[in-house]
Amino acid sequence: MHWLHFVANIVVALVLGGAIGLERQWRQRTAGLRTNALVALGSALFVSLSLLIDHESSPTRIAAQVVSGLGFLGGGVILREGLNVRGMNTAATLWCSGAIGTLAGAGFLGEAVLGTLAVLAAHLALRPLVRIVNARSQISVDVETNYRVRVTCPEAHEAVIRAIFLRHINSRPNMTLQGLATQEAEQGQRVIVVADVYASERNDRIMEDLVSRIGIEPGVTAVSWERVLQ
Repeated sequence: MHWLHFVANIVVALVLGGAIGLERQWRQRTAGLRTNALVALGSALFVSLSLLIDHESSPTRIAAQVVSGLGFLGGGVILREGLNVRGMNTAATLWCSGAIGTLAGAGFLGEAVLGTLAVLAAHLALRPLVRIVNARSQISVDVETNYRVRVTCPEAHEAVIRAIFLRHINSRPNMTLQGLATQEAEQGQRVIVVADVYASERNDRIMEDLVSRIGIEPGVTAVSWERVLQ
């Protein structure tokens, strides 16, 4: 590989990786401009190494190792918050940036540009579709849903909180209180009351009303609800 080709390949990889990262940076994602640019550049450098070696070698061998290495990097940006997982799109974008860098490093510059456009299209063009689907799922009523509500309160108020759960949930025809448990809180003289609720029809508004009602009780320091995957 001539050094001019080497420079052209890594510059294209850097620019294209930066283009993908710019969109991620604008969205304030974990892996932004520099991360995606460096992933693409590093992938191009690794693949270029196999082309710089005098004896016969296939760049696909290095590319395979790049794919494996990106798996560890992508795992670092995936975060778990309770039952929710964040960072999957960011990890997938890093994986795609590695592919762009691999194409550029191997000298397939036109294909690398097309790949970059495809990645950007996936982020920009599919985002409105995702919003539409999410909006429809939130108002859909014909969906069985499991909820979990947590309330932190003084031990002396535990019975009151349990009574509110029983009264509020049992009065709903499509909801059933499946479990009601008490856990010790880190603060002294406080407990966490956990309620598991089954709804034959999804209705997040009822959960919002429930936490609002419990939140005004004296001594309640925290109250939250979440949908539980079964």
